[in-house]
Amino acid sequence: MGRFKTILHPTDFSPHSQHAFQMASHLAADSGARLLVLHVLEQPVIVASGTMMAPMPTGPSAELRQMACEQLAKIKPEDSSVAVEHITEEGDPVTAILDVAQERDCDLIVIGSHGRTGLGRLLMGSVAEQIVRRAACAVLTVKLPQAAEKPRVKTARKEPTKTH
Repeated sequence: MGRFKTILHPTDFSPHSQHAFQMASHLAADSGARLLVLHVLEQPVIVASGTMMAPMPTGPSAELRQMACEQLAKIKPEDSSVAVEHITEEGDPVTAILDVAQERDCDLIVIGSHGRTGLGRLLMGSVAEQIVRRAACAVLTVKLPQAAEKPRVKTARKEPTKTH
């Protein structure tokens, strides 16, 4: 595999995204790539009687945009030699991620994945899965280590009782 020049990391500010950012940062440092950190503000939708109607024409509020930009600016790699650019877009996350990847000629997208399966994936959809299917460049999906995802609780194992 050749050296990466531009790596895109989409973030939703979740722990999954934070973990993927660490991977993207290390890959950027190792390959001398610039790192694009993207947050997509989803278009709010109008809901009436439990039915999704249409996107709101006004888009996210100025306050929401400002909060997202502030949170995005805090995302910095440990290695200060990595060139980072923070980008905020509005709209559908999948479309925005793919558009930025194409417009900025990205070699790699590093995205966090919640690892949902079955009903969870069906109900929630998967941005990461759609990116993997539709991106023109390589995509690396990163899951949280299982121990970080769900703390394991040790339970005492009950020994079977013997009857004579």
